[in-house]
Amino acid sequence: MEHKELVESVKELRATAVKKKFVQSVDLIINLKELNLKKETDKVNSFIALPHNTGKRIKIAALVGEELSTKAKATCDAIILDEEFKSIDKKKIKKLARDMDYFIAQANIMPLVAGKFGKILGPRNKMPNPKAGGVIAPTAELKPVVERLQKTVKVETKNEPTIKIRVGIETSKDEELIENIQSAYASLLALLPQEKNNIKSVIIKTTMGKPIYVKEKKAATKEDKQ
Repeated sequence: MEHKELVESVKELRATAVKKKFVQSVDLIINLKELNLKKETDKVNSFIALPHNTGKRIKIAALVGEELSTKAKATCDAIILDEEFKSIDKKKIKKLARDMDYFIAQANIMPLVAGKFGKILGPRNKMPNPKAGGVIAPTAELKPVVERLQKTVKVETKNEPTIKIRVGIETSKDEELIENIQSAYASLLALLPQEKNNIKSVIIKTTMGKPIYVKEKKAATKEDKQ
């Protein structure tokens, strides 16, 4: 994705934006082609850490042992110690699943986490995920993990060949939007079996704005060079 074309697309996004009474998100929408989503090898289900946050404060819950309790209290929005697992009820777990964006867990108690939280967090795609950096060692520093998760987005095809990624908000700086878009696009290419050949179109848009197609620079043909 050429920087120049992306700059022009962001300018058009700004020029056509209609002000609303709320701060709109800016989304990157990538339409895919030549994929069979019935095949596991053609599906996309991963996480991407962007250079900048997306304007949304990410809430993180920690499921840890005593070793990480102090660090978790200083950095996370909620903490449940392993000694509390037996007493916590389904109602509280469901509330946590609604309120929290990500869960992180101490690696050596993951069997306990799976046994207590798996039936509720699993179907909601909220289980601590190693791909997102959500499974951590008992000696880990939590601050960089939490900071990374604040800039991490989930990318997944689900049942249709389209991926939507939040890359910022309308008040984000242009360069931050551009860097997030470029990073998300490059990371997605690496996840696709045919990379760029699986990209049908790239769009950016605000929540209520019109879609802006990012024009790709085409390679020069023989006729162009004559």
